[in-house]
Amino acid sequence: MSRPGSSPDEKGVSQNGDPGGHRPVFTNTLNAAVSPETRLLSAFARDTQARKVDLAGREYYSEEGRPFELRLVGKIKQQLSTDPTLHPEYPSSLGLREFTRKATEVALGKHSRAIVENRVLGVQTPGFTAAVRLGAELLRCWYDPSACWCGPVYLSSPCDDSLTGIFQAAGIQEIPSAHYPTGADLSQSQWAVITRLITRRRLFPFLLLPTQALCCGDMERDAWPVQHCASLGMELLCAQSFSHCFGLYGEAVGHLLCVLKQNSVLLPVRSQADKIVRSLWARPSVGGAHVVTTVLSNSAHLVEWQGEVKHIVERCMLIRAILREKMRLLGTPGRWDHLTQQGGLFCCTGLNGEQVEFLSNRRRVYLLPGGCLNVSAINCRNLDYIAESIHLALTSSL
Repeated sequence: MSRPGSSPDEKGVSQNGDPGGHRPVFTNTLNAAVSPETRLLSAFARDTQARKVDLAGREYYSEEGRPFELRLVGKIKQQLSTDPTLHPEYPSSLGLREFTRKATEVALGKHSRAIVENRVLGVQTPGFTAAVRLGAELLRCWYDPSACWCGPVYLSSPCDDSLTGIFQAAGIQEIPSAHYPTGADLSQSQWAVITRLITRRRLFPFLLLPTQALCCGDMERDAWPVQHCASLGMELLCAQSFSHCFGLYGEAVGHLLCVLKQNSVLLPVRSQADKIVRSLWARPSVGGAHVVTTVLSNSAHLVEWQGEVKHIVERCMLIRAILREKMRLLGTPGRWDHLTQQGGLFCCTGLNGEQVEFLSNRRRVYLLPGGCLNVSAINCRNLDYIAESIHLALTSSL
């Protein structure tokens, strides 16, 4: 590969000993814009205050404040490490077949018409972000691989700032706003209104399940919007993550689900997905996918896993209820019923940018930039301090 502005015949040695006297390739590299979340994490790492609290983490935290590994997952990892039938070999570019089958079933339901009619494609991805990126790449060349996507992508608000970057990296630039992570999930009646709007405006639904099972404690119930859209005969994409609900944060276990209108386009779409995957990550890792498949394929394991997930969901709901009561007792302005009306790991507090900044600068309590927080990071040691801090953010002169 030739350097910019050079010719094959150039010779010589620079003063620093560089053969050919060429300018370093990366001399004029500019700093990338720092995302608000990266800036927040850097500020927390530099903070030396003993009482600092990180409510912006993405993992599920135990009462002791540490990322939590499910007991069952730990046992299965040990079993798989000594299983003589598992060989160290590359999986298919689209992932483990049994994993994609199970991931598809927990999103659509075992008896989904789309599955029965064989018009569903599942692709294992190295994490949730990779599933979103693959979906964006497929959308870009959905109708014509030689043409670029020409329509906008609508994201709800507030939003994870990484989503915009993912679509832009795939060549889709017109992206107005998003709705992840907040915990403010729509009701089934609200989803019915949304699906009518999607149909009337001929929009294409791209659904996200980043914390499936951690809202209601049941994977299929949390996937009801996906099942509802599919039951209406809609084409759709759905990005799933199994990292949260199985505690597999280091293994990055994601899945992209494509529901198509006709079975006749399944092979062309599969070929496009295969081509894109080979240029992005070639093949996903299999360790975490084996764990998920083992749990979802064994009824006894499934019952045990559901019990652990239920404990996580109940703890998060208890934290929400206690925090809401603390806010009431402090006389904090506003209504705080939304704390318990939402579900899952993340909670949309409704705090604005100035109030979030007050919390980080004055109280050393760090939330996501949009005012969302990780409920599981609240525990008996910091709950009172967090409630008082939010109260001060709303009542102090900023």
